[in-house]
Amino acid sequence: MATFQFDFVGPERTLYSGEVEAVQLPGTEGDMTVLPGHAPVLTSLKVGVITVTERAGSGKRIYVQGGFADIGPAAVTVLAERAAPIEEVNPAMIDQEIEATEMARDATEDLAKREELNGHIAQLREAKNALNF
Repeated sequence: MATFQFDFVGPERTLYSGEVEAVQLPGTEGDMTVLPGHAPVLTSLKVGVITVTERAGSGKRIYVQGGFADIGPAAVTVLAERAAPIEEVNPAMIDQEIEATEMARDATEDLAKREELNGHIAQLREAKNALNF
């Protein structure tokens, strides 16, 4: 099967770089699967899991909290706000993130900011459920 270059850059380190067959992304406008030859797109990412298929039956999963994906026919680059290999993610980590976001929401009077933070909390809970925590 055809492949394309996938690079995933987190704030502290590069989490993945290599040839892949497919990448599933948690886009803010909906989840999407990228295959070789995809039309060029720039999309923002929500909290979720990126699934990388290196070849049939082999791949990696990476937890992401926001960022952007630059998609082209021969390459995809993800720049993440926060990210970690799935093996490093645990329920306590997500619970701490939810609690911190709830505190920030409760501390602001800005209704638009409160709504944004409520959306982030919902995404964190959705990701926690998707990871079966």
